[in-house]
Amino acid sequence: MQSVNFSPDDNSPNQERVYDIQDAVTLHNRSIKVAHVGVSYRSLEALVDINCIVKPGRLTGIYGPNGAGKSTLMKAMLGLVEHSGTISYQGKPLTEQLEKVAYVPQRSVIDWTYPATVWDVVMMGRVKKTGWLRSFSGVSRQIAKSALQRVGILEYRDRAIGQLSGGQQQRVFLARALAQEAEIFCLDEPFVGIDQKTQTVLFEVFHELAAAGKTVLVVNHDLGETTTHFDDIILLNRQIIATGSRKQVMTEQNLYRAYGGKVMYFSDAA
Repeated sequence: MQSVNFSPDDNSPNQERVYDIQDAVTLHNRSIKVAHVGVSYRSLEALVDINCIVKPGRLTGIYGPNGAGKSTLMKAMLGLVEHSGTISYQGKPLTEQLEKVAYVPQRSVIDWTYPATVWDVVMMGRVKKTGWLRSFSGVSRQIAKSALQRVGILEYRDRAIGQLSGGQQQRVFLARALAQEAEIFCLDEPFVGIDQKTQTVLFEVFHELAAAGKTVLVVNHDLGETTTHFDDIILLNRQIIATGSRKQVMTEQNLYRAYGGKVMYFSDAA
């Protein structure tokens, strides 16, 4: 197969087209592909034949009513619940590449009484890079410090995590995720119980990660103005209702199918 190289001065109309094809191939290869995924809890089908693609360089939200399987889908992707079907990344099962994933669970499942400081938690994000029972390098410590600075809580580094507000706690776990230097970031309901300042910080970081080509996947139940921050949406109610760009997915018809009635949502979200 012949390759063609363009010089910076080449203004051929084909140049943009070739680059577009190359970008599309790269995007496809680095997407998370979910195929025919199902999850059952005893006799209850929590997810049925889920098919979707999560693209890098995009902020993707998982939306749906309570009990729709939003968190279950994320947990299935990470191998935290048994499922049928396949979930792959770069041609391999995602569960075989979890070192590339940073996961932030819901705050409600975290034991905030555990005797750990902010610094302890963020440094946990460096364990995979460093190895168990090995001392952290100066580089790892600087990465953790930079992560805390980015989310605006470096001054709390020595404080016990149980002494923080909900928003501060969420920022600690985002800092831990940043310290992992992952390719894929998965966050389950990160906006619950946080202040407006923290929400702003979270979205700023999410957009920075997406702009850097990372995959950012967020479970979110809020149909308000926060929806406008997302590039792509996976809308489900135990099965896929719609998936694609925000404008394609957030239509009155799709929302009716997902929520089963008239839904109030931010009118400019699409």
